Amino acid sequence: MNNTIHIPPDGPKPYANPYLAGILLGLVLLASFVILGAGLGASGGIARMGASVSMCVSAPHTLGSEYFGKWGAKPLNYYLVFMFVGTFIGALFSALLANRMRIQVERGAAASVKRRLGYALMGGLLAGFASRLAQGCTSGQALSGGALLLSGSIVFMLCLFVSGYATAWFVRRQWYD
Repeated sequence: MNNTIHIPPDGPKPYANPYLAGILLGLVLLASFVILGAGLGASGGIARMGASVSMCVSAPHTLGSEYFGKWGAKPLNYYLVFMFVGTFIGALFSALLANRMRIQVERGAAASVKRRLGYALMGGLLAGFASRLAQGCTSGQALSGGALLLSGSIVFMLCLFVSGYATAWFVRRQWYD
């Protein structure tokens, strides 16, 4: 029996129905609240991976750190680490099955590859720093806080979308000649 994954040569498969995907995401969030007593997020898992790398470099320094030290000697023993890894592997597997896996830099005609990667790096660093400063990421705030109808989460999401549209106005020129 052949154990290779068959990817159709005739192009990518269509995306999943967004309504069905939303319902399934809602059920995953509900299961997370019922089983774990906590919501979903991503930045906590990534931060704990950083703590694990720091433990490999200098365990005494990491354990003495005000930020990483509170997680102890085994920072990877946390549900968000497993959720993050599972999300990454699931997305990779889905992209491979749907023939959507390509290594490329999405950019507009007016932006060089170097400029686009620089913007992506700056945005990622800023978002990562802000998510740890706020002790949570936008996905955790929107999904978990929004599901609980927390007023702070609703105001946050409104501000996030408004700032996203405002920022898009300033950087849209890189996509056009």
